[in-house]
Amino acid sequence: MAAINNFMQQTGFYMFGQEGNWKCLIMIAVSFVLLYLAIVKGFEPLLLLPIAFGMLCTNLPGADMFHEILFAGGHVHWDLFGGAPITQEFLTEMSEAGVADAVLAPWAVGSTVSLGLLDVLYLGVKLGIYPCLIFMGVGTMTDFGPLLANPKSMLLGAAAQLGIYCAFLIAVCFFTGNESAAIAIIGGADGPTAIYVTNQLAPHLLGPIAVAAYSYMALIPLIQPPLMKMLTTKKEKLIRMEPPKNVSKAAKIIFPIMVTIITALLLPSVAPLLGCLMLGNLFKESGVVERLTKTAGNELMNIVTIFLGFTVGATATATTFLSVQTLEIMAMGIVAFGFGTAGGVLLAKLMNLFLKEKINPLIGSAGVSAVPMAARVSQVVGQKENPSNFLLMHAMGPNVAGVIGSAIAAGVLMSLFG
Repeated sequence: MAAINNFMQQTGFYMFGQEGNWKCLIMIAVSFVLLYLAIVKGFEPLLLLPIAFGMLCTNLPGADMFHEILFAGGHVHWDLFGGAPITQEFLTEMSEAGVADAVLAPWAVGSTVSLGLLDVLYLGVKLGIYPCLIFMGVGTMTDFGPLLANPKSMLLGAAAQLGIYCAFLIAVCFFTGNESAAIAIIGGADGPTAIYVTNQLAPHLLGPIAVAAYSYMALIPLIQPPLMKMLTTKKEKLIRMEPPKNVSKAAKIIFPIMVTIITALLLPSVAPLLGCLMLGNLFKESGVVERLTKTAGNELMNIVTIFLGFTVGATATATTFLSVQTLEIMAMGIVAFGFGTAGGVLLAKLMNLFLKEKINPLIGSAGVSAVPMAARVSQVVGQKENPSNFLLMHAMGPNVAGVIGSAIAAGVLMSLFG
């Protein structure tokens, strides 16, 4: 009978009844919602599905796949990874650093941490490896041709970063500078960049920021069209643009090299992200490393995407996610997306006052760096007004410019607050 009781007390069902574990049920429900959006609605499933499943696993009592204490205070505690016992000095130091009592309470002085699967995989996030490798894969699938054919679209990509700076100015009223910078990057619509910046500046907010970033990216087809329609007239929506010019292979090869040099010298903190992006693009454009291009854009990127999504979801524990702060982050995210969309559209309207060859303002919304989703939204909204108007290739210009723009904005914020 004692053995049966011991078995029952070790089950997750029994642990749900322990103090505070009812919050895990809420997080499990949230994970179900995200799984529904990914599987049934098809919203950004490649990342939303593993994130949701990671959130599910980490909130199952007793699973012990992820231990927040190993990364308490935003740092990797390598001694605990090596099996060192927890000391009173460590607990006091973490408490003074603002680590939640709920994270520290389960750990007694002298106890050790039994490493879980996600503890080890999460090191790829903490060390900044996964976001950079994903950027390498993105680079192999990115065509900077439309941007080079119409350099003016670089301005639209830059204008769409307005959402980052507006969100920062609002967030700084409620959060610290570091936290505000991490939250603001949600407006760049670039999940790896948001994770990279948050990990550098405010690692304790990684769970809610990552979920907000990828959730809003998935909802771009719902968020952007109402704003695009509100900010443009019917006449503007009907503007036709000449097909983009062909760009030489030499220009496409030189571009990633020059961007890497300039951005690395100007903003060294963002060099790992943009360097990997441009390396992947150089693989593609050079045409001499087909095997590397395929590996970086397929096998490597797919593997890293699984690890990144699964481990980021694991950080969304009940103790850190269920708070007013999380709701504020979600609110700041939607503000950032709104201002970003408006910034690109409004700059296109302003440029049309001085240009002979007019720009369809709908492509300005593609300046947020969700590639190629934001460009497809410009195409869809434009074709609703005129089915024979094709904006996709024109929208790809500001879209890929937005990838660079959001990374540069991230570098600026990390330089200011890192």
